[in-house]
Amino acid sequence: MSTCLRESSILMRVTAMHLCIVNNDKQKQKNMTRLSALNPDQASGKAKELFTSINGKLGMVPNMMRTMGNSPALLGGYLNFSGSLGEGTLGAKLGTLIALTVAEANQCQYCASAHTFIGKNLNGLDDARIESARTLGKIDSKTDAALTFAHKLVEKRGHVSDTDVNADYSGKSDPPIPVIV
Repeated sequence: MSTCLRESSILMRVTAMHLCIVNNDKQKQKNMTRLSALNPDQASGKAKELFTSINGKLGMVPNMMRTMGNSPALLGGYLNFSGSLGEGTLGAKLGTLIALTVAEANQCQYCASAHTFIGKNLNGLDDARIESARTLGKIDSKTDAALTFAHKLVEKRGHVSDTDVNADYSGKSDPPIPVIV
């Protein structure tokens, strides 16, 4: 899932080795290098343990996680949080589809690439489902409702109306709205 902090129309997120600042109104992006991604082969201690675990699951350590390795507590927390969400009512596959929808809505190619890789290699998603999540194509009624709702959350910067909730998600309580948010 994407990690974001929002202030007015500016979306900030840590991706790879830079801080991405995207003005959603003007669709301009500026990259500023701030943190270095650690080399997993040169890491030590807890960061090395976490990188070894990630590499065992993914066959590599993505740049975002290599950067989070500067703080093993942050990386460990991220991995635990992601793992917990994957085991919840949302499930790993739907969570990845939502992350793809959000990445596309945020126009974040890094996130879209990362979640495509995870979807294919860890969650067994096929190209058609991945493309449908990115374009809001049809998958099935519950998945479509969850993806449409997630897209509206991004599009409206979290300010969805009762009408949006009822139109997109009425009667579809699995997964519950709070899990999607």
